[in-house]
Amino acid sequence: MAGSNERSVKALKEVWRRAENSLCADCGKPDPDWASSTLGVFICLSCSGIHRNIPSISKVKSLKMDHWDDAQVQFLAKHGNAVTKATYEAHIPIYYYQPTYNDCQVLREQWIRAKYERKEFTKPGKQLPYSDGVKEGILWKRGRDNGQFLPRKFLLSEREGCLKYFTKQDAKEPKINVKIDVINATFQPVKIGNPNGLQITYLKDNKTRNIFVYHESGKEVVDWFNAIRSVQFHYLKVAFPIASDNEIKNRLTRNFLKEGYMEKTGPKQREAFKKRWFTLDHRRLMYFKDPLDAFAKGEVFVGSRENGYSVQKGLPSGTQGNFSWHYGLTIVTPDREYLFTCESETDQLDWITAFTSVINQAMTPQEYASKYLDVVS
Repeated sequence: MAGSNERSVKALKEVWRRAENSLCADCGKPDPDWASSTLGVFICLSCSGIHRNIPSISKVKSLKMDHWDDAQVQFLAKHGNAVTKATYEAHIPIYYYQPTYNDCQVLREQWIRAKYERKEFTKPGKQLPYSDGVKEGILWKRGRDNGQFLPRKFLLSEREGCLKYFTKQDAKEPKINVKIDVINATFQPVKIGNPNGLQITYLKDNKTRNIFVYHESGKEVVDWFNAIRSVQFHYLKVAFPIASDNEIKNRLTRNFLKEGYMEKTGPKQREAFKKRWFTLDHRRLMYFKDPLDAFAKGEVFVGSRENGYSVQKGLPSGTQGNFSWHYGLTIVTPDREYLFTCESETDQLDWITAFTSVINQAMTPQEYASKYLDVVS
């Protein structure tokens, strides 16, 4: 028995060490130390918890702490991440968002369930709930002024190229009608206070407008998210016929580069610093009095280094405004300097890293034309 067990442990380690199994099969996290004995994939601890919730499909065990018999090890050796992905990820639509370990629980759970439980990607041309070019249903939307979440009818239409919502079920005219190419959507469970919270952002009169929604069903809210990406993808394919699929994919919904509180002062740099919520969405730095505000109080365009933009650690000497946080940073633009303070050195360095990543990127002609967004006060 001892010899058989040693052989199993040795064989398990050999399969585990294969390059294809060095990342979690579901979220890409390095060094997974769990596996599914029924699917044959190597997964991380977090994803193993999701697998554990679908026991009829996947049975998970620790690669370090649990015993694996010869048959189970042979099954892993025969499958592994590459073979299993070839089956369960064979026909993923290019617009479908494949989450990573940095993404929220609802995205990762629905990705795992879509693959193994619903088998959405195993056959070509399968009709999917987010691929019709139209989606209609109820989402709970936060009121702009009262902060209450109320049910609202939403309609997404590829033919019309827009997203609408109606304040009443039988309303003929929508409250909003937004072109699909100016929409962004990103999951915000912590900010919204709901595990299925989704933030929909769009430009209105060249100002950013936020809508916060959720649905009780994780599947439904993720289907809405991927339906938006699907409609965007097909809209942009028509608008930019010579662009490659990957180029268009990169123009779909995006996560914010960074969000959080900083203190800011005004253009005279003598006013008291005020605590505000900041969102860095590529080259748009927006600030809000409250994280769930519908409109930004101001925006700063963050250009490239070659166009005179930079970020510096600390504040200029002689800064007069009163501030309670002491980890400063300065955004330098061709027109003026913007002064901010952070609560901790970690926050300060994270913000500097985020700004640097944007400033080091060359500006596109469209971005250069939008420079006049430099309107923060």
